[in-house]
Amino acid sequence: MRKSRLASGMVAALVLAGTAACSAGSSTDDDGKLTFMFRGGEDEKAAYQEAIDRFSADTGVEVEVIVTDADQYATKLQAAISGNNVPDVFYIEQASLQSYVTSGVLLDITDLVAESGVDLENIWEYGVDSYRYDGRLQGTPDGALYGLPKDVGPFALGYNKTMLEEEGIDLPDQDEPLTWDEWLDIMEQVTKDTNGDGKIDQWGTGLNVQWNLQALAWSNGADWTNADKTEVTVDTPEMAEALQYIADMTTVEEVTPSSEQQATLDTYQRWMEGELAFFPVGPWDVSTYNELDFEYDLIPYPAGATGEPATWIGSLGIGVSATTAMPEEATELVTYLSADATAQQTLVDAGIQVPNLKDMAAEWAAEEDVQPANRQEFLDIVEDYGRPMPAAVTYGAAWYDEMWTNIQPVLDGKQTAAEYLAEVQPRMQQLLDESNMQAEQAAAANETE
Repeated sequence: MRKSRLASGMVAALVLAGTAACSAGSSTDDDGKLTFMFRGGEDEKAAYQEAIDRFSADTGVEVEVIVTDADQYATKLQAAISGNNVPDVFYIEQASLQSYVTSGVLLDITDLVAESGVDLENIWEYGVDSYRYDGRLQGTPDGALYGLPKDVGPFALGYNKTMLEEEGIDLPDQDEPLTWDEWLDIMEQVTKDTNGDGKIDQWGTGLNVQWNLQALAWSNGADWTNADKTEVTVDTPEMAEALQYIADMTTVEEVTPSSEQQATLDTYQRWMEGELAFFPVGPWDVSTYNELDFEYDLIPYPAGATGEPATWIGSLGIGVSATTAMPEEATELVTYLSADATAQQTLVDAGIQVPNLKDMAAEWAAEEDVQPANRQEFLDIVEDYGRPMPAAVTYGAAWYDEMWTNIQPVLDGKQTAAEYLAEVQPRMQQLLDESNMQAEQAAAANETE
Protein backbone atom coordinates (compact mmCIF):
# COMPACT_ATOMS: atom_id res chain seq x y z
CA MET A 1 0.00 0.00 0.00
CA ARG A 2 1.38 3.37 -1.01
CA LYS A 3 -0.67 5.82 0.96
CA SER A 4 -1.74 4.68 4.41
CA ARG A 5 -5.01 6.07 5.79
CA LEU A 6 -4.19 4.59 9.17
CA ALA A 7 -0.55 4.65 10.15
CA SER A 8 -0.17 8.23 11.36
CA GLY A 9 -3.41 7.98 13.29
CA MET A 10 -2.11 4.93 15.13
CA VAL A 11 0.84 6.95 16.39
CA ALA A 12 -1.24 9.97 17.36
CA ALA A 13 -3.79 7.87 19.23
CA LEU A 14 -1.15 6.53 21.58
CA VAL A 15 0.63 9.84 22.10
CA LEU A 16 -2.60 11.63 22.93
CA ALA A 17 -3.37 9.17 25.69
CA GLY A 18 -0.69 10.85 27.77
CA THR A 19 -1.94 14.39 27.13
CA ALA A 20 -5.55 14.05 28.13
CA ALA A 21 -6.01 17.51 29.62
CA CYS A 22 -3.30 19.29 27.65
CA SER A 23 -5.56 21.28 25.38
CA ALA A 24 -8.41 21.81 27.78
CA GLY A 25 -7.36 25.35 28.64
CA SER A 26 -6.19 26.42 25.21
CA SER A 27 -8.00 29.00 23.10
CA THR A 28 -7.99 30.27 19.56
CA ASP A 29 -7.85 34.01 18.98
CA ASP A 30 -11.06 35.42 17.52
CA ASP A 31 -9.42 37.32 14.66
CA GLY A 32 -12.06 36.42 12.12
CA LYS A 33 -9.76 33.89 10.46
CA LEU A 34 -9.92 30.11 10.52
CA THR A 35 -6.89 27.84 10.40
CA PHE A 36 -7.19 24.56 8.51
CA MET A 37 -4.49 21.91 8.83
CA PHE A 38 -4.31 18.96 6.47
CA ARG A 39 -1.87 16.71 4.64
CA GLY A 40 -1.49 15.60 1.06
CA GLY A 41 0.46 15.54 -2.17
CA GLU A 42 0.62 18.30 -4.72
CA ASP A 43 -2.64 17.35 -6.46
CA GLU A 44 -4.52 17.32 -3.15
CA LYS A 45 -2.98 20.60 -2.01
CA ALA A 46 -3.98 22.36 -5.22
CA ALA A 47 -7.53 20.97 -5.17
CA TYR A 48 -8.08 21.95 -1.54
CA GLN A 49 -6.72 25.43 -2.06
CA GLU A 50 -9.12 25.92 -4.96
CA ALA A 51 -12.06 24.73 -2.86
CA ILE A 52 -11.09 26.86 0.14
CA ASP A 53 -10.61 29.97 -2.00
CA ARG A 54 -14.17 29.48 -3.23
CA PHE A 55 -15.42 29.01 0.34
CA SER A 56 -13.80 32.28 1.41
CA ALA A 57 -15.24 34.12 -1.58
CA ASP A 58 -18.73 32.80 -0.81
CA THR A 59 -18.71 33.31 2.97
CA GLY A 60 -16.23 36.12 3.59
CA VAL A 61 -14.41 33.91 6.09
CA GLU A 62 -10.64 33.94 5.60
CA VAL A 63 -8.91 30.58 5.96
CA GLU A 64 -5.22 30.13 6.68
CA VAL A 65 -4.08 26.80 5.23
CA ILE A 66 -1.43 24.75 7.04
CA VAL A 67 -0.39 21.79 4.92
CA THR A 68 2.17 19.05 5.61
CA ASP A 69 3.44 15.93 3.93
CA ALA A 70 1.63 12.75 4.97
CA ASP A 71 4.50 11.39 7.07
CA GLN A 72 4.82 14.64 9.07
CA TYR A 73 1.17 15.31 9.79
CA ALA A 74 0.66 13.35 13.00
CA THR A 75 3.83 14.76 14.57
CA LYS A 76 3.03 18.36 13.67
CA LEU A 77 -0.59 18.10 14.78
CA GLN A 78 0.48 16.59 18.08
CA ALA A 79 2.96 19.45 18.56
CA ALA A 80 0.15 21.94 17.96
CA ILE A 81 -2.07 20.15 20.48
CA SER A 82 0.68 19.96 23.09
CA GLY A 83 1.45 23.66 22.53
CA ASN A 84 -2.18 24.68 23.07
CA ASN A 85 -2.34 25.91 19.48
CA VAL A 86 -4.89 23.55 17.95
CA PRO A 87 -6.01 24.49 14.41
CA ASP A 88 -9.67 25.43 14.12
CA VAL A 89 -10.25 22.70 11.55
CA PHE A 90 -8.03 19.71 10.84
CA TYR A 91 -7.84 16.22 9.38
CA ILE A 92 -8.60 13.42 11.82
CA GLU A 93 -7.68 9.78 11.37
CA GLN A 94 -10.25 7.17 12.30
CA ALA A 95 -7.75 5.61 14.69
CA SER A 96 -7.26 8.93 16.51
CA LEU A 97 -10.88 9.87 17.02
CA GLN A 98 -11.41 8.32 20.44
CA SER A 99 -8.19 9.80 21.79
CA TYR A 100 -9.11 13.26 20.50
CA VAL A 101 -12.57 13.03 22.01
CA THR A 102 -11.52 11.78 25.44
CA SER A 103 -8.66 14.31 25.49
CA GLY A 104 -11.02 17.20 24.90
CA VAL A 105 -9.46 18.09 21.55
CA LEU A 106 -12.48 17.61 19.26
CA LEU A 107 -15.74 19.54 19.33
CA ASP A 108 -19.06 17.70 19.30
CA ILE A 109 -20.57 19.13 16.11
CA THR A 110 -23.77 17.10 16.11
CA ASP A 111 -26.10 20.06 16.64
CA LEU A 112 -24.16 22.46 14.43
CA VAL A 113 -24.26 20.01 11.52
CA ALA A 114 -27.98 19.47 12.04
CA GLU A 115 -28.55 23.24 12.00
CA SER A 116 -26.51 23.57 8.80
CA GLY A 117 -29.10 21.67 6.82
CA VAL A 118 -26.55 19.23 5.36
CA ASP A 119 -28.25 16.10 4.06
CA LEU A 120 -26.34 13.37 5.89
CA GLU A 121 -28.49 10.78 4.11
CA ASN A 122 -26.68 11.69 0.88
CA ILE A 123 -23.23 11.11 2.38
CA TRP A 124 -21.90 7.56 2.68
CA GLU A 125 -23.17 6.08 5.95
CA TYR A 126 -19.80 4.48 6.54
CA GLY A 127 -18.09 7.87 6.20
CA VAL A 128 -20.42 9.67 8.60
CA ASP A 129 -20.52 6.88 11.19
CA SER A 130 -16.73 6.62 11.21
CA TYR A 131 -16.67 9.89 13.15
CA ARG A 132 -19.43 9.07 15.61
CA TYR A 133 -18.53 8.01 19.15
CA ASP A 134 -20.87 7.20 22.02
CA GLY A 135 -18.20 7.13 24.71
CA ARG A 136 -17.67 3.39 24.41
CA LEU A 137 -17.80 2.33 20.77
CA GLN A 138 -16.87 4.20 17.62
CA GLY A 139 -18.96 3.96 14.48
CA THR A 140 -22.31 3.53 16.21
CA PRO A 141 -25.18 5.30 14.39
CA ASP A 142 -26.41 6.93 17.61
CA GLY A 143 -23.02 8.30 18.67
CA ALA A 144 -22.23 12.00 18.83
CA LEU A 145 -20.70 13.43 15.65
CA TYR A 146 -17.11 14.68 15.98
CA GLY A 147 -16.34 15.18 12.31
CA LEU A 148 -17.42 14.54 8.76
CA PRO A 149 -15.64 12.44 6.17
CA LYS A 150 -13.02 14.09 4.01
CA ASP A 151 -13.31 10.91 1.99
CA VAL A 152 -13.87 7.18 2.02
CA GLY A 153 -11.09 4.96 0.73
CA PRO A 154 -12.28 1.54 -0.49
CA PHE A 155 -9.34 -0.85 -0.97
CA ALA A 156 -10.30 -2.73 -4.12
CA LEU A 157 -8.60 -5.53 -6.04
CA GLY A 158 -7.29 -4.71 -9.49
CA TYR A 159 -6.23 -7.02 -12.29
CA ASN A 160 -4.00 -6.54 -15.33
CA LYS A 161 -6.55 -6.89 -18.11
CA THR A 162 -3.91 -6.71 -20.83
CA MET A 163 -1.93 -9.60 -19.32
CA LEU A 164 -4.92 -11.90 -18.94
CA GLU A 165 -6.05 -11.22 -22.48
CA GLU A 166 -2.58 -11.91 -23.87
CA GLU A 167 -2.47 -15.18 -21.91
CA GLY A 168 -5.84 -16.23 -23.32
CA ILE A 169 -7.46 -16.31 -19.87
CA ASP A 170 -11.13 -15.40 -19.48
CA LEU A 171 -11.52 -12.11 -17.64
CA PRO A 172 -12.92 -12.43 -14.10
CA ASP A 173 -16.58 -11.67 -13.53
CA GLN A 174 -16.95 -8.19 -12.07
CA ASP A 175 -19.98 -9.22 -10.00
CA GLU A 176 -19.29 -12.82 -8.91
CA PRO A 177 -16.16 -13.27 -6.78
CA LEU A 178 -13.63 -15.96 -7.61
CA THR A 179 -13.11 -18.72 -5.08
CA TRP A 180 -9.61 -18.99 -3.61
CA ASP A 181 -8.98 -22.07 -5.75
CA GLU A 182 -10.13 -20.33 -8.92
CA TRP A 183 -7.96 -17.34 -8.15
CA LEU A 184 -4.93 -19.54 -7.50
CA ASP A 185 -5.52 -21.37 -10.78
CA ILE A 186 -5.35 -18.11 -12.73
CA MET A 187 -2.24 -17.02 -10.87
CA GLU A 188 -0.52 -20.32 -11.63
CA GLN A 189 -1.29 -19.89 -15.32
CA VAL A 190 0.27 -16.45 -15.58
CA THR A 191 3.36 -17.15 -13.45
CA LYS A 192 6.13 -17.86 -15.95
CA ASP A 193 9.43 -16.98 -17.56
CA THR A 194 8.39 -14.74 -20.44
CA ASN A 195 11.79 -14.04 -21.99
CA GLY A 196 13.38 -17.50 -21.88
CA ASP A 197 16.26 -16.64 -19.55
CA GLY A 198 15.31 -19.34 -17.06
CA LYS A 199 13.99 -16.90 -14.46
CA ILE A 200 10.38 -16.20 -13.55
CA ASP A 201 9.52 -12.61 -14.47
CA GLN A 202 5.71 -12.61 -14.40
CA TRP A 203 3.61 -13.55 -11.38
CA GLY A 204 0.07 -13.90 -10.13
CA THR A 205 0.27 -11.26 -7.41
CA GLY A 206 2.40 -9.79 -4.64
CA LEU A 207 0.42 -9.09 -1.47
CA ASN A 208 1.54 -7.25 1.64
CA VAL A 209 0.17 -9.30 4.52
CA GLN A 210 -0.38 -6.25 6.71
CA TRP A 211 -2.75 -4.66 4.20
CA ASN A 212 -4.24 -7.74 2.49
CA LEU A 213 -4.85 -10.37 5.16
CA GLN A 214 -8.02 -8.52 6.16
CA ALA A 215 -9.84 -9.31 2.91
CA LEU A 216 -9.01 -13.01 3.05
CA ALA A 217 -9.62 -13.39 6.78
CA TRP A 218 -13.01 -11.68 6.81
CA SER A 219 -14.21 -13.57 3.72
CA ASN A 220 -13.22 -16.79 5.49
CA GLY A 221 -15.26 -16.00 8.60
CA ALA A 222 -12.38 -14.76 10.78
CA ASP A 223 -11.97 -11.48 12.63
CA TRP A 224 -9.51 -9.72 14.93
CA THR A 225 -11.86 -9.05 17.86
CA ASN A 226 -15.35 -9.69 19.13
CA ALA A 227 -18.09 -7.14 18.49
CA ASP A 228 -17.44 -4.95 21.53
CA LYS A 229 -13.67 -4.85 20.95
CA THR A 230 -12.76 -6.52 24.24
CA GLU A 231 -11.50 -9.94 23.09
CA VAL A 232 -8.80 -10.71 20.51
CA THR A 233 -9.99 -13.56 18.29
CA VAL A 234 -7.11 -14.21 15.88
CA ASP A 235 -6.33 -17.73 17.13
CA THR A 236 -9.01 -19.49 15.09
CA PRO A 237 -8.82 -22.06 12.26
CA GLU A 238 -10.45 -19.54 9.91
CA MET A 239 -7.74 -16.93 10.52
CA ALA A 240 -4.98 -19.53 10.30
CA GLU A 241 -6.30 -20.75 6.95
CA ALA A 242 -6.32 -17.21 5.53
CA LEU A 243 -2.82 -16.39 6.76
CA GLN A 244 -1.46 -19.72 5.55
CA TYR A 245 -3.02 -19.10 2.13
CA ILE A 246 -1.03 -15.87 1.78
CA ALA A 247 2.21 -17.48 2.99
CA ASP A 248 1.80 -20.45 0.67
CA MET A 249 1.44 -18.15 -2.34
CA THR A 250 5.17 -17.51 -2.02
CA THR A 251 6.66 -20.57 -0.36
CA VAL A 252 4.52 -23.38 -1.83
CA GLU A 253 2.64 -22.20 -4.93
CA GLU A 254 5.37 -19.71 -5.93
CA VAL A 255 2.90 -17.37 -7.65
CA THR A 256 4.43 -14.29 -6.04
CA PRO A 257 7.97 -12.88 -6.17
CA SER A 258 10.23 -14.32 -3.45
CA SER A 259 11.49 -12.14 -0.60
CA GLU A 260 14.82 -11.84 -2.41
CA GLN A 261 13.11 -10.71 -5.60
CA GLN A 262 10.98 -8.24 -3.66
CA ALA A 263 14.12 -6.80 -2.12
CA THR A 264 15.36 -6.06 -5.64
CA LEU A 265 12.05 -4.53 -6.79
CA ASP A 266 9.00 -4.35 -4.54
CA THR A 267 5.64 -5.65 -5.70
CA TYR A 268 4.14 -2.18 -6.13
CA GLN A 269 6.83 -1.40 -8.69
CA ARG A 270 6.38 -4.82 -10.31
CA TRP A 271 2.65 -4.11 -10.69
CA MET A 272 3.52 -0.76 -12.26
CA GLU A 273 5.88 -2.54 -14.65
CA GLY A 274 3.13 -4.95 -15.71
CA GLU A 275 4.68 -8.01 -14.06
CA LEU A 276 1.74 -8.93 -11.77
CA ALA A 277 -1.74 -10.10 -12.71
CA PHE A 278 -3.51 -8.91 -9.53
CA PHE A 279 -2.82 -6.03 -7.15
CA PRO A 280 -4.81 -3.81 -4.75
CA VAL A 281 -6.11 -0.47 -6.02
CA GLY A 282 -7.30 2.46 -3.90
CA PRO A 283 -8.93 5.64 -5.23
CA TRP A 284 -5.71 7.48 -4.41
CA ASP A 285 -3.89 5.21 -6.91
CA VAL A 286 -6.14 5.86 -9.90
CA SER A 287 -4.48 8.99 -11.28
CA THR A 288 -1.12 7.16 -11.27
CA TYR A 289 -2.37 3.79 -12.51
CA ASN A 290 -4.20 5.42 -15.39
CA GLU A 291 -0.80 6.38 -16.84
CA LEU A 292 0.46 2.78 -16.92
CA ASP A 293 1.31 0.96 -20.14
CA PHE A 294 -1.41 -1.66 -19.66
CA GLU A 295 -5.15 -1.66 -19.12
CA TYR A 296 -6.46 -2.63 -15.70
CA ASP A 297 -9.84 -2.99 -14.02
CA LEU A 298 -11.43 -3.90 -10.69
CA ILE A 299 -13.11 -7.07 -9.40
CA PRO A 300 -14.43 -8.26 -6.02
CA TYR A 301 -11.85 -9.87 -3.74
CA PRO A 302 -11.82 -13.68 -4.02
CA ALA A 303 -14.09 -15.23 -1.41
CA GLY A 304 -13.17 -17.75 1.26
CA ALA A 305 -15.48 -20.09 3.16
CA THR A 306 -18.28 -17.54 3.53
CA GLY A 307 -18.64 -17.24 -0.24
CA GLU A 308 -18.75 -13.46 0.15
CA PRO A 309 -15.99 -10.96 -0.71
CA ALA A 310 -14.54 -8.65 1.92
CA THR A 311 -12.05 -5.84 2.19
CA TRP A 312 -11.39 -2.73 4.22
CA ILE A 313 -12.29 0.92 3.81
CA GLY A 314 -10.04 3.68 5.01
CA SER A 315 -11.21 7.20 5.66
CA LEU A 316 -9.99 10.59 6.69
CA GLY A 317 -12.24 12.94 8.60
CA ILE A 318 -12.36 16.67 9.10
CA GLY A 319 -13.04 17.90 12.62
CA VAL A 320 -13.29 21.10 14.63
CA SER A 321 -11.17 22.06 17.61
CA ALA A 322 -13.05 22.07 20.90
CA THR A 323 -11.37 25.40 21.70
CA THR A 324 -12.05 27.29 18.48
CA ALA A 325 -13.41 30.80 18.90
CA MET A 326 -15.43 30.34 15.69
CA PRO A 327 -17.33 27.05 16.05
CA GLU A 328 -20.12 27.94 13.62
CA GLU A 329 -17.73 29.10 10.89
CA ALA A 330 -15.40 26.16 11.49
CA THR A 331 -18.27 23.70 11.18
CA GLU A 332 -19.42 25.49 8.03
CA LEU A 333 -15.97 24.89 6.52
CA VAL A 334 -16.17 21.21 7.48
CA THR A 335 -19.60 20.76 5.92
CA TYR A 336 -18.47 22.65 2.80
CA LEU A 337 -15.42 20.47 2.22
CA SER A 338 -17.28 17.26 2.99
CA ALA A 339 -20.69 17.83 1.43
CA ASP A 340 -20.77 20.79 -0.97
CA ALA A 341 -21.25 19.52 -4.52
CA THR A 342 -18.91 22.06 -6.10
CA ALA A 343 -16.16 21.39 -3.58
CA GLN A 344 -16.57 17.66 -4.03
CA GLN A 345 -16.36 17.97 -7.79
CA THR A 346 -13.08 19.87 -7.45
CA LEU A 347 -11.60 17.05 -5.36
CA VAL A 348 -12.97 14.29 -7.58
CA ASP A 349 -11.68 16.00 -10.72
CA ALA A 350 -8.22 15.97 -9.15
CA GLY A 351 -8.41 12.15 -9.14
CA ILE A 352 -7.82 11.82 -5.41
CA GLN A 353 -11.05 10.35 -4.08
CA VAL A 354 -14.45 8.80 -4.58
CA PRO A 355 -17.28 11.36 -4.29
CA ASN A 356 -18.64 11.66 -0.76
CA LEU A 357 -22.12 12.38 -2.10
CA LYS A 358 -24.07 9.30 -3.11
CA ASP A 359 -25.85 10.88 -6.06
CA MET A 360 -22.62 12.31 -7.44
CA ALA A 361 -20.86 8.97 -6.90
CA ALA A 362 -23.55 7.11 -8.89
CA GLU A 363 -23.01 9.43 -11.86
CA TRP A 364 -19.24 9.14 -11.49
CA ALA A 365 -19.37 5.34 -11.51
CA ALA A 366 -21.59 5.29 -14.58
CA GLU A 367 -19.24 7.38 -16.73
CA GLU A 368 -18.09 5.62 -19.89
CA ASP A 369 -14.65 5.38 -21.47
CA VAL A 370 -12.85 5.76 -18.14
CA GLN A 371 -10.32 3.64 -16.29
CA PRO A 372 -10.91 1.63 -14.29
CA ALA A 373 -14.09 0.85 -16.18
CA ASN A 374 -15.64 -0.89 -13.16
CA ARG A 375 -15.64 2.12 -10.85
CA GLN A 376 -18.79 0.62 -9.37
CA GLU A 377 -16.59 -1.81 -7.44
CA PHE A 378 -15.39 1.08 -5.28
CA LEU A 379 -18.99 1.94 -4.46
CA ASP A 380 -19.93 -1.70 -3.80
CA ILE A 381 -17.18 -1.86 -1.21
CA VAL A 382 -18.41 1.31 0.50
CA GLU A 383 -22.07 0.28 0.43
CA ASP A 384 -21.86 -3.47 0.84
CA TYR A 385 -18.81 -5.46 1.80
CA GLY A 386 -16.16 -3.08 3.12
CA ARG A 387 -15.21 -2.78 6.79
CA PRO A 388 -13.02 -0.47 8.87
CA MET A 389 -9.52 -1.68 9.64
CA PRO A 390 -9.46 -3.52 12.99
CA ALA A 391 -7.52 -0.78 14.79
CA ALA A 392 -9.40 2.10 13.18
CA VAL A 393 -12.15 1.89 15.79
CA THR A 394 -10.19 1.08 18.95
CA TYR A 395 -8.37 3.32 21.39
CA GLY A 396 -4.84 2.96 20.09
CA ALA A 397 -3.32 0.34 17.84
CA ALA A 398 -0.50 -1.29 19.78
CA TRP A 399 -2.55 -4.47 20.18
CA TYR A 400 -3.08 -4.69 16.42
CA ASP A 401 0.49 -3.78 15.49
CA GLU A 402 1.67 -6.73 17.57
CA MET A 403 0.11 -9.04 14.98
CA TRP A 404 2.79 -8.11 12.46
CA THR A 405 5.86 -7.78 14.67
CA ASN A 406 7.15 -11.35 14.38
CA ILE A 407 5.13 -12.68 11.44
CA GLN A 408 8.03 -13.08 9.01
CA PRO A 409 8.80 -16.75 9.87
CA VAL A 410 5.27 -17.61 8.73
CA LEU A 411 5.77 -15.80 5.44
CA ASP A 412 9.11 -17.56 4.99
CA GLY A 413 7.55 -20.99 5.56
CA LYS A 414 9.45 -21.60 8.80
CA GLN A 415 6.40 -21.55 11.09
CA THR A 416 2.78 -22.46 10.49
CA ALA A 417 0.13 -19.78 10.68
CA ALA A 418 -1.75 -21.69 13.38
CA GLU A 419 1.35 -21.90 15.60
CA TYR A 420 2.07 -18.21 15.23
CA LEU A 421 -1.48 -17.07 15.90
CA ALA A 422 -1.64 -19.17 19.07
CA GLU A 423 1.54 -17.45 20.26
CA VAL A 424 0.57 -13.89 19.37
CA GLN A 425 -3.02 -13.88 20.63
CA PRO A 426 -2.16 -13.56 24.37
CA ARG A 427 0.23 -10.67 23.66
CA MET A 428 -2.40 -8.92 21.57
CA GLN A 429 -5.01 -9.50 24.27
CA GLN A 430 -2.84 -7.95 26.95
CA LEU A 431 -2.25 -4.86 24.82
CA LEU A 432 -5.94 -4.54 23.97
CA ASP A 433 -6.82 -4.77 27.68
CA GLU A 434 -4.32 -2.00 28.40
CA SER A 435 -5.72 0.09 25.57
CA ASN A 436 -9.28 -0.21 26.83
CA MET A 437 -8.14 0.68 30.33
CA GLN A 438 -6.35 3.77 29.01
CA ALA A 439 -9.55 4.80 27.24
CA GLU A 440 -11.53 4.57 30.46
CA GLN A 441 -8.91 6.51 32.40
CA ALA A 442 -8.68 9.25 29.77
CA ALA A 443 -12.46 9.63 29.68
CA ALA A 444 -12.62 9.85 33.47
CA ALA A 445 -9.82 12.42 33.58
CA ASN A 446 -11.52 14.57 30.97
CA GLU A 447 -14.81 14.49 32.88
CA THR A 448 -13.11 15.93 35.98
CA GLU A 449 -11.66 18.92 34.10
